[in-house]
Parts: sequence; C-alpha cells; structure tokens
Amino acid sequence: MSQTVMLSKDEIRKRVEALGDWFHNLDLGGVKTAPNHFLYDYPANKFQRFAHAVPQDLTGKTVLDIGCNAGFYSLEMKRRGASRVLGIDSDDRYLSQARLAAEVTGLEAEFRNLSVYDVAALGERFDLVIFMGVLYHLRHPLLALDLIHEHAAKDLLLFQSMQRGSREIEPVAADYSFEETEVFNRPGFPKMHFVEHRYTGDLTNWWVPNAACAEAMLRSAGFAIIEHPEQEVYLCRRVEAPWGAGAAYPAKEKRA
Repeated sequence: MSQTVMLSKDEIRKRVEALGDWFHNLDLGGVKTAPNHFLYDYPANKFQRFAHAVPQDLTGKTVLDIGCNAGFYSLEMKRRGASRVLGIDSDDRYLSQARLAAEVTGLEAEFRNLSVYDVAALGERFDLVIFMGVLYHLRHPLLALDLIHEHAAKDLLLFQSMQRGSREIEPVAADYSFEETEVFNRPGFPKMHFVEHRYTGDLTNWWVPNAACAEAMLRSAGFAIIEHPEQEVYLCRRVEAPWGAGAAYPAKEKRA
C-alpha cells in the first residue's frame, strides 16, 4: 500500500475542482467531491445497505471494477485488503478523478481506459468483478455479461442495474408453445424496456430490465445469485453457463 500524499486541504480542493463535476461524492482529506449530489452522499449511502454482503477480508484477492467512475468501489475493496484492484472506465475524466482519489487516500489501485467489451484483452480473471450501474448504459447488455463470464470472472460478481416495471418474479417454464402469448403480458415475466431517446435526460440509458429480467439475465450468463441484499443489487457466483449461452453463437457443440 502506498503512502498517503500530504496535500493541504486547499490543494486538494483545487485539484478536485479542476477535474470538473464528480458523480461520486468522496471525502478526500476533508474535501467532499460532490457535496450537492442529487442522491446525497452517493455512493457511500447506497453501499452501506449491502456492504455486509461483500467479503470483509479480501486479502490476496484480485478485483476488477467495471465502470469504476471516480473509484469509490475500487478503493473500498482495497481497504478490505485486496492485493490487486483494477478499475476500468471509458471516460478519461472519471479515471483522472479516480487516480486523484487513490493518490490522496494512499490506496494503491490501477485505473485504465477500457470498456466492458474489452475485458478479454486483459488476459486475466479476477476473484471479484464489480459490475454496478453499467448494464442499462449498454446497447448490448447480455453480450457484456457473457464476456465477463468468459474472460473476467473467476468467482464472485457484484452486480447492480437500474430496474423499472414490476418487481414481481414468477417461475418461468422451460418452454412454451407457439400459441402461448399471454405469458408475455404477465408482470413477473422477464422484460427489458428499450429507451430509444433519453431517460432522465441521459442519452446513454438504453435498456432497463424489470426485476425478473435482471435475475434471468444473470442466470443465462452463468451467474448463480447467492445474495440479494438490496433491491437492485446481487452477489453472484460464477457457474457453468447454460448450453447456448456465450458471446459467440453457437457457443458450444450441441450436447447429447
């Protein structure tokens, strides 16, 4: 672990302000990076609702934080003893914010400009993959989960997605006849809502699942849900993906 950089509060404030608006409200040496956040003390106030579900001791473990933003979760995992933490994001300003946060706190983490679609290029798997607040910003969300399963996840996945629509979850049959159409109208059937233009003024919001769809997508990609500590948050374990799943089609030879 690196030594904390001794900067004055005024120096930290100037560097924080020079990096523009922050989405993560971090406390850097007494300087709040987003004190007027519309979600208040975000994401610390969200994390406290499910922090208990994440292993408290990550000593010797590796962590990949996909869509790391200003690095809140990356640094929290480092505080839990992770030996290697890599945060990736496609926004250079967020990455600069994360590097400043690591510098000020003295928590050693690496940050690189990559998207979730680039995880195969890393050439390594991680004990814990964090994939929070990203899925609904993607045009190809199931592909992203498949790539994480095939190339990045070794064991655990911490997942979160915005959800809209019904919270009901009903059992889904293994098959339906062509004539069966009513099932698609049931509130608890897995559904993804497509955003053609904007949602909450954000052009990057594309696909928003209901609760049943979020869980079904995780299972379909080969992630077994082991904890559901908060409405939109799931802790999953990587398992064998179902036949037919995968980033390439067909993914496997047909099984007997």
